Amino acid sequence: MPGHADSAGLALNYPTFTITAPPVPEYTTLTVSLDNRLATVTLDHGKVNAIDTSMSRDLHRVFQELAKDDAVGGVILAGKPHCFCAGLNVMALATSDRAGLREFFQTYLTALQTMVRFEKPLVAALTGFAPAGGTILALTADHRIMAQGEKHTVGMNEFNMSLQIPRMMADIYAYYRGEAAAWSDVQSARMYNSEAAVKVGLVHASEPVDQVIPRAVEHCRTLMRVHPPVFRRTKRYLRRGLLAAVDQEVEAMVDVIAEDFDDPRFKQMMELFVQSLR
Repeated sequence: MPGHADSAGLALNYPTFTITAPPVPEYTTLTVSLDNRLATVTLDHGKVNAIDTSMSRDLHRVFQELAKDDAVGGVILAGKPHCFCAGLNVMALATSDRAGLREFFQTYLTALQTMVRFEKPLVAALTGFAPAGGTILALTADHRIMAQGEKHTVGMNEFNMSLQIPRMMADIYAYYRGEAAAWSDVQSARMYNSEAAVKVGLVHASEPVDQVIPRAVEHCRTLMRVHPPVFRRTKRYLRRGLLAAVDQEVEAMVDVIAEDFDDPRFKQMMELFVQSLR
């Protein structure tokens, strides 16, 4: 601000400064829109929305931002038509060095923590297939609506490639299925279409692809009508087991996951996978 004269006519020089608005967050793997207090976070990363370090970092950041934004009352997590999320980007994992693998799992597990701890209404619109890591992303939500279709499936199929399921992911899945049923699913690499997923409690509703997002919006707006402190406290009370599933030291879990990085069998499986795509 410029100097000016006081009542005696003496020039007073005040320091000048500029106030700038905080930058709008930019995400390379997501698009974010806001309509009447309802935010929609759309996974938008390549053809199949495979989860890598960049997407994990963006998910962590966006849910941190949405949590503290008073203009946001609820969130829809969506994918593209016929594709929600293809799970972890195995190609990226297979071609990463040890440091890159550690960074990926640190960012992905941290993103899961942030999403489970998100206290506003969160509805997942599973617009298509969502195996393995995609299933776990959806299970962080309060309500899940899944697209009908033969290829649209959820479940944990890691054993098809002898891949480890990190403890946090296993605990999240077991929270919904129970340990015995979850272990049976994992052993069989069992996948569920939308109708079967409703029956076993992995999703709440099965809809035609073009109705998934409208139904998700409708349900989220219903949740948004609940007084926020009431919703927040009750969500915390009734998801204590899910909160406990992510209340773990990420670095320690990554240490356990890292045991596979040097396993000759793991390396061989990764090399075979890369060769199969060439």
